[in-house]
Amino acid sequence: MQDVVLAMLAKEPAHGYELRARMRDALGPLGEAMNAGQIYVTLTRLAKAGLVTSRHCEGLPDRPDRRVYALTPAGQERVAAWLSEVSWPRPDLTEFHLKLVAAAAARLADPIALVDAQRREVLRRLRDAQRAALDRAVDPVAGLLLEGVVLRLRADLDWLEACERTWSGRAREVRA
Repeated sequence: MQDVVLAMLAKEPAHGYELRARMRDALGPLGEAMNAGQIYVTLTRLAKAGLVTSRHCEGLPDRPDRRVYALTPAGQERVAAWLSEVSWPRPDLTEFHLKLVAAAAARLADPIALVDAQRREVLRRLRDAQRAALDRAVDPVAGLLLEGVVLRLRADLDWLEACERTWSGRAREVRA
């Protein structure tokens, strides 16, 4: 969650309510279940870690005062590291989706390049799992686990293909 909040701040400073709205918009119906308090807890932790700063902004007559948060240089470095990360041992599809949305919104990275990097990692893991599954010395019961890993990785590849189609379509719309 911390990396997602940092990436959402990379485009421009925002207050907690704006961040929650950005994430809710990015996640669609899945975003409705997001705990609003988690954003503020995360912002507090990020501030203590020196990754964000905040300033007090006076509200309007019909709105309360708010704290506006912005990235520090250390926060910007962490966002860059997160965007280049290609781990896929236990993918959090929501986090990866938010990575694509944040990267595109703040023009931090090309979402299609992020999908491609993830695809290469999944293909590497799939190749390793398939080789292990083909090993005749593998116990049939253990082979079931390897088969499950192979099936999961194939499903992940299918989802990444869907991501690429969607983001390629968005890129064409922007150019038009």
